[in-house]
Parts: sequence; C-alpha cells; structure tokens
Amino acid sequence: MALSRVFISLLSLLSLSPVNAYDLGRKRDAVNATYKDPTADVEARVSDLLSRMTIEEKTAQLIQGDISNWINTTTNAFNYSGLVDNFATKAGQFYVGYPVLPSWISEGVRKAQEYVIQNTTLGIPAFVQTEGIHGVLVGNFTMFNSPIGYACSFDPDLVHKMGGVLAQEARALGINQLFAPLADLARELRYGRVEETFGEDPYLVGEMAYSYVKGVQGGGVSATVKHFAGFSMPEQGLNTGPVHGGERELRTTWLPPFKRAIIDAGAYSIMGAYHSYDGIPAIADYHMMTEILRGEWGYKFWLTSDAGATDRLCCAFKMCKCKPIDMEAVTMFALPAGNDVEMGGGSYNYKIIPQLVKSGKLDIEVVNTAVARQLRAKFELGLFENPFPGASPNETTSLVHTSKSVAISRQLDAESIVLLENHNKTLPLAKSANVAVIGPMADFMNLGDYVVYRSQYNPSNVTPLQGIRNASAGKVTYAKGCERWSNDQSGFEEAVKTASAADVAVVLVGTWSRDQQELWQGLNATTGEHVDVASLNLVGAMGPLVQAIIETGKPTIVVYQSGKPISEPWISNSSAALIQQFYPGEQGGNALADILFGDVNPSGKLSVSFPYDVGTLPVYYDYLNSGRSTDAGATLANGTLKFGHQYVLNTPQPLYEFGYGKSYSTFSYSDITLSQSTATATDTITASVSVTNTSPLDGKEVVQIYVQDLIASVVVPNKQLKAFKKVLVKAGETVKVEIPVKIEDWGLWDLKMEYVVEPGEFLVWAGSSSKDLRGNATLTVA
Repeated sequence: MALSRVFISLLSLLSLSPVNAYDLGRKRDAVNATYKDPTADVEARVSDLLSRMTIEEKTAQLIQGDISNWINTTTNAFNYSGLVDNFATKAGQFYVGYPVLPSWISEGVRKAQEYVIQNTTLGIPAFVQTEGIHGVLVGNFTMFNSPIGYACSFDPDLVHKMGGVLAQEARALGINQLFAPLADLARELRYGRVEETFGEDPYLVGEMAYSYVKGVQGGGVSATVKHFAGFSMPEQGLNTGPVHGGERELRTTWLPPFKRAIIDAGAYSIMGAYHSYDGIPAIADYHMMTEILRGEWGYKFWLTSDAGATDRLCCAFKMCKCKPIDMEAVTMFALPAGNDVEMGGGSYNYKIIPQLVKSGKLDIEVVNTAVARQLRAKFELGLFENPFPGASPNETTSLVHTSKSVAISRQLDAESIVLLENHNKTLPLAKSANVAVIGPMADFMNLGDYVVYRSQYNPSNVTPLQGIRNASAGKVTYAKGCERWSNDQSGFEEAVKTASAADVAVVLVGTWSRDQQELWQGLNATTGEHVDVASLNLVGAMGPLVQAIIETGKPTIVVYQSGKPISEPWISNSSAALIQQFYPGEQGGNALADILFGDVNPSGKLSVSFPYDVGTLPVYYDYLNSGRSTDAGATLANGTLKFGHQYVLNTPQPLYEFGYGKSYSTFSYSDITLSQSTATATDTITASVSVTNTSPLDGKEVVQIYVQDLIASVVVPNKQLKAFKKVLVKAGETVKVEIPVKIEDWGLWDLKMEYVVEPGEFLVWAGSSSKDLRGNATLTVA
C-alpha cells in the first residue's frame, strides 16, 4: 500500500508539472523541508529555501510579473502558456491593477497561486500587487479621499481604520500587497503629485504613514512605503526631475517619515524613486539603500524599483548606453546598491543575473541577499500558509464596499475638510436656506489620480450637488457656469441668474486630476503624476466665475476642490466663506454637506501651507533659521501699491500656514506645562495644556506641540512639530490635554554628521497651528 501511494504521488507530480527528473527530485526532497514548517524560525526557513533554489529561480523572484500575461484584460480569456512563461522568469510578485471585474482578478490570482504552489518545484507563493493610496485599485471598492486630504484630519486612528478596510477588501480578491503609503513630503507645490502625499511636515507624514502601514498590515496585507527617498521636491517642480540637497537635509527632513513608516511600523516592502538626489539616482544609491536603510536602520525586508525606473539609469541619467539598453550596467548599478527587485514597465534587465553570476561579474551573495529579503517578508506575512485568502463571489459582496466601510470614508472625508474663512459666521447654513450650487466641480466627481478607470462614474459616488440636495430642506438650484478647462464665459449669465434667485451661493472650483487610464492618454488635467504646473491660480474661467457670483451681492461660499493649494488671495477676502476640500472620496458630496449645514463641526487642519503666489515658494513652515525675512509689500484693494522688500509687492509668509483651520467653535489655551523642567535625551516628557471651548457648540481641536531649539551647533529648522492630539471639547467645557513627547526626537545632525540631542534650552510651544502658538514652556536638556 505504501508503495502504491508513492507511485500514485509520483504520477500526480508528473501530471501537474513539466519539470525534468532533477526538478522532480528536488520537489520530492522539499516535501518535509524546514521552509514549509510554519513553526520553524523565519530565518531558518529563509536559509533552507534559499539553499534549495537554482540561480534561475532566484532571479525569477527578483522580477515583477503581470496578471495580463495569463488573463486577457479585455475578454477574461485564460492563457495557460502565458501563466507558465510568466512564472518561469517573473515569479516573485505580479501586478493586478487593471479596470476589470473583481471576479476576473480573483480567479486570475487563484489560478496563479495554485500554479506556483502545485506546479513549480519549490512552490513559492507570489506577492499580488495593486495601488492603494485612497482605496484598493479595483472598480466599485470603497474609495477614500486623497492622502493630502485625509492628512488634514490629523486623526491617525481614523487612518488606521481606513487601512483595515483596505486590507479586508484586498484580501477578498487574494491581493496581498498595496503600493502605499507615500512618505514623500509636499515641499514643492508645482509638482503634480502633491495630492498623493500627506503634506509638508516630516512628523505628520510619518504619523499618517505609520498608521496606514499598521492598519493595512494588521489586516494581513503588505504595505509598500514609497518613494525612497527625497523624491518630491524636483527641480522646477517637474516630475522625476533631479532633487538638490545635501546629507544633512536628507537626514533632517526627508528620511524621518520613512523611518517611522518603515522601521517603527514594520513595513514589509519599500518602493524606490525615479529621481536623483545630489547627483545619485535613488535606485542606485548604495549609501541610502544599504548603508542607511539596511546598515543604520537594520531593515530586513525588500525594496523594489518603480515601474521602468531601472531603464532610466541608461536612458535618462545617461550612465550607460540606452539603445540597445546596457542590461549589465543597469543590473550592476542597481542590484548591489540595494535595489532588490525590478518592477515591470522597462526592459527586465535583471534577467541577465544568471549569466553575470556565472561569469563572475556579480557575486552570488548579492543575489542571495536580495532574494532572502523578499522571502523573509513572505514568511512573516504568512503567504506560505495562506497563499490565496480570497473569498468566493458570494462572500466578496459582504467584505467589500460595506456600509461600515462607506461610513468610515464619509467620516474621514468630513474630518479632512478645512474651513479657511467664515466671515460674519456665514456658516453653518440653515437647512431651510435656498442654495444655488454653481461651478464646474459641483456636479462632477473630482477624484485624485491612482483611482481605477472610470471610477468617477461609480453609482455609489456622491457629488457636491447630490450631497447638498440630500441634506437640504430648502430649494437647491444648479448652474455649471463654465467648464473647468475653458475660458468660455457663456454660462455666466445662467449662473448669475441662479445665484441671484437664491439665499446663498456655493461655488465649487479647483484643480482636477485623472484616473489611472486617462492620466496617460494626454487628456487635460492640472494635477496628477507627470502633471506639473507653473501657476497655482485657478485655470480658465473659474476665477472670473467666482468674481461674477460674488458681485451678485449674495453670500458666496467658495469651495476649493483640489489636489494642492490654490493661490487666489482675493477670494479669501471677498467670499463670505472659504472651504478647502482636497480631492474627495466617494462620499465627498455628503461630507461637504455635513460641514456646510453644521451636521459636522469642521476640525480639519492644513497638512500643507498655502502661498500667496507661486513666486513666493517654498512656504513650508519649518524653514531653517535665518530664512523668511519679511519686509512685505502689497497691492491694496484700492489699487495702491505698497512697496516693501523681501518681497517688494508680496510676502514670503504663507497665506494659510501649516496646521491652520477654523471651526464653528472657538478655543482658548491656558496652563501650558511640562511634566519636568529638565530632562535627558532618553526621557519622555508630557506636555499638558488646558483647552477651553468658549463657544456654545461642541467641537474638536487639534492641539499641536512644536519644539524650538534655541541654540544649536548647526542651522536647524526654526521650529518643528513633535506631537499633536485631536480632542473633543464640549461647549463651555475645559479639557486638560496631555501629550507625550520623546526627547530623543529633538536631535540634530551635527558637524560630524552624527545624530545628537545637544544640551541646552528648548521652547515647547502649544498652539492651534504652526503660526497660532498660544504659549510655551522651557525645557533644559542636560
């Protein structure tokens, strides 16, 4: 009987796989291997599996595959030979982010994972990848607002909940890796991808990215922190352009949010970047990827290039021959530097790894190290035990786009909206008010980039017009006024007539992006990947439309729906109220109505500063000491020119600073104290402040703690956010807010490029924004 079972097993193996006798023997030998034992130590499993792999199998782990190689994304036809070919050379991970039915993805993933487990020699499961900055990139899954928006919530717990939703929805289709979050900083506002970031501040970005990673990975899906590192301040704001900066700036500003998301949160993967920093391409930067990331930080998982990024070494940076591409040069620049995996979209240069190893040009230990990093992540995530967590079609409907998920999307969107101006307490509106809704963003789903094709037409979407109609008990009228991309003012007459007949006008203008398919078709847009600008003003007829409605004399509430700050100071002064809603999610219209009618008291704070003009960039608040001298000029409302210096007719200060945002409530601060007056670098102190709601309306306040190093051995930022806490304060009540702050985070990179917390005095400020600081306490660091 035992012999019969063995014989049948061998026949089964032969029927399942086109492997030769050598591979069949290896497969048999691996049946009870250590790497298949879920109780074994992860390092032992990695070592065991690595020892069994051929150089070809190792190489295949380091190149990204694609579901379109075996699933026709137009017809859903299955191509078995394409599946076999893909996993022969691209076996470590594959991409599934296509605008197809969820069932197509789920079935395609299931077939792939079953194939690699059953029909390959060692049965190594794959990472299954798609985008995820504001929802899993699958049609009709729950869609959240853009990162630049939900960073304005200053609510890491809510972001963590969102991450849990994304993980649940991803796993329902067998997806186990999301390309998010970004730990990039919005330091260059002309850059098109500002909308994808969590804003300008390293601390806020780090906390948001940390919460995203924890939420997603807590649900059994790998996060991918991107784009490592220093990517988002390109020359002239042009996407993928060179970034100028030195070692101290890299370590002080750019790396802290990455370390928070990667090391503290335990991210299983990282994506590199397209740019060069200080003349070194990020994907070939040994110092950044190996000496800092792996050496100093101790990161043990894997890093992948961005799509097509490896080819840029030859074709953009001119470090090697482009046509035909020098695959050897690309591989030898990137892999030994620490770029473990090559994403698709390029020439698949890593396929020559076997011949480079056999010729002695590439050390096999470099390959082993890269493969081990990815295998380690697969073991830690539990892929070998559960390679396909996908649900059945019936089960999927109970896991995706649930009422709970949609409610979180609405809440996060509402908490992210920032009230910039509220002259004469125009807001909140009475629900009985007759409201004219006007503008090209009013009856339009203004989504950010990295949403699936035609997401704007999802039946569950709520536009601003729909949201206002849902909430209103009065009459709601609508006029578009103009197209977002045109100077044509022929619709103004109808818009003015509509506004004049109403009690109040809500005018929606801003920027717009494109979904993942339209973005690359050359269609008009004013933000998004590779959509960079020279101006932050409203485009075309939108500015004149706002002016025309204001001139009716009716109270005019202007809503910016955008992916970045808009520079129109005159609107701040002329409108009755001004609201910033960064690109919304599917519930954006309801969330906006919640704010307009007072069902939700605004509590959002700006994650990025607003400049008066593009010519005053940059305006991030944490500029280095000696910056931002201000002898400002201006053009006054009556046309008079007031001359100043720095700048002659403008100011280097922001129009709205980081952390700014009004509420329908008002808050006062008092009793700002520290738990101790002296501390060492290893201490954690508690900053305390009493916050009183001096209004008759319950509201939430974001208490922000900034630290100012009074004397330092190098030039440091004038102040830095080091903690924050969002608290509910009921009308007329006082809440004592206590926030822990780690002294070790107050350090600097000294003259020897060593991180130290220098002895001396520090001011600890508490306030409502980076400018509106209500008081301080002094701490002496011994």
